Amino acid sequence: MRVHVADHPLITHKITVLRDRTTPSPTFRALTEELVTLLAYEATRNVRVDVVTVETPVALAQGLAISSPRPLVVPILRAGLGMLEGMVKLVPTAEVGFLGMVRNEETLQPDIYAERLPDDLSNRQCFVLDPMLATGGSLIAAITYLFDRGAVDVTAVCLLGTPEGLAAVEKATQGREVTIVLGALDEKLNEFGYIVPGLGDAGDRLYGTV
Repeated sequence: MRVHVADHPLITHKITVLRDRTTPSPTFRALTEELVTLLAYEATRNVRVDVVTVETPVALAQGLAISSPRPLVVPILRAGLGMLEGMVKLVPTAEVGFLGMVRNEETLQPDIYAERLPDDLSNRQCFVLDPMLATGGSLIAAITYLFDRGAVDVTAVCLLGTPEGLAAVEKATQGREVTIVLGALDEKLNEFGYIVPGLGDAGDRLYGTV
């Protein structure tokens, strides 16, 4: 498993504003979109491409085009939906699927309640969007589900992560092509399974339900 923790002052600045409990939902949503676009540059570093030739006004030029089948972007509902615009802004030709998951607050394990994905994921590169990599349970379930459907390469984009979550994902995905891209790696999980210092419940803060 490959892990990339973003190290850029603009990314750290935006995360700092997201952490602030006084940041209102409209600002939180806008910053999340901007942040995901920045993280998407790193997440798509190994996107598959083909060499193509185009005709400029002056001469022929060799370049690159995203390969088929197109990358598949999969936000984990509901909070991952707030990351979608930031991702497709960078990769507008990507296909979008949805995976609805909710964490059982007693067991801290994920339950799948909805799925809208292409029938055939054979040979697909997938990009999973989930703001918080806490225990790793939801992300592990999503990654496993995509590989079981035929995906060959999964990259997860998360705003924050924990050492515990990374360790759990690495253990569960050994031998598979998995990349985790984080805006920041936080200190730990608390006894309730929440990220410390974190930023609270990303879904609640995105949609103003706190």
